[in-house]
Amino acid sequence: MSLQGKEVHCSYDQYGSVRVWDDGDKRYLAFGELDEQSCTLKHEPLIPEHEYVRAMLLVLLFAEPRQVISLGLGAGALNTCLHGRFASCKQQVVELRQNVIDVAYRFFQLPRGKRLQVHTGDALGFLRNAETRKANIIFSDIYGADGLDDQQLGEEYIRLCAERLKSGGWLVLNLWREHQDANTLELLLPYFGTLYGCHTQSGNWVVLAAADAPEVSRNQLEKRARELNGQLGFSLMPFLKRLKSYP
Repeated sequence: MSLQGKEVHCSYDQYGSVRVWDDGDKRYLAFGELDEQSCTLKHEPLIPEHEYVRAMLLVLLFAEPRQVISLGLGAGALNTCLHGRFASCKQQVVELRQNVIDVAYRFFQLPRGKRLQVHTGDALGFLRNAETRKANIIFSDIYGADGLDDQQLGEEYIRLCAERLKSGGWLVLNLWREHQDANTLELLLPYFGTLYGCHTQSGNWVVLAAADAPEVSRNQLEKRARELNGQLGFSLMPFLKRLKSYP
């Protein structure tokens, strides 16, 4: 795809380039020449532009975002949204590249403060650390210029995510549609008895997983979605309609 607007930033680290484009209304983060990693509407930074980020927020139908771990930052669209919309939300964010963190603060209005702490490091190392506090929601969205980071579908990674969740907690994975197969389900099911998935038009497959979640009726989910729509500034209903339970 071709990025729109003017390149306003380009820097490099050991993992490649970090680029920012601006078309006047939106800013785009790219890790390659043409890829669009993240997008922010400049005058509405609290509203995520990408479908997959909105789909990841379907987890709010099931859990309040009190203690959140995010593995992968990008431009921080999801984290900016949670910080601005939920005053009691405390976030721990892990990003491999300091360069990406710097760009998120400088160009994408990533908030600063005690409720949103950003750590530079590897996601797997963060999960292995005995001092890492448990969360009630873990968002996993680790991508590079070449696509999905393989560790997101590793057995140790999934096991550690499960161990870092509080009772009743949820793991949210941003995957590609091609990952919707028996192998992924077999990887998740030993740790998560409740699985949902939602496809996006851009080809993402967002998975919501909990070890043991109470049954929730469709009517209850729709009611909760309507309550959240005003708070979030966008509708969850299109994504709820695509939400499917597994296996």
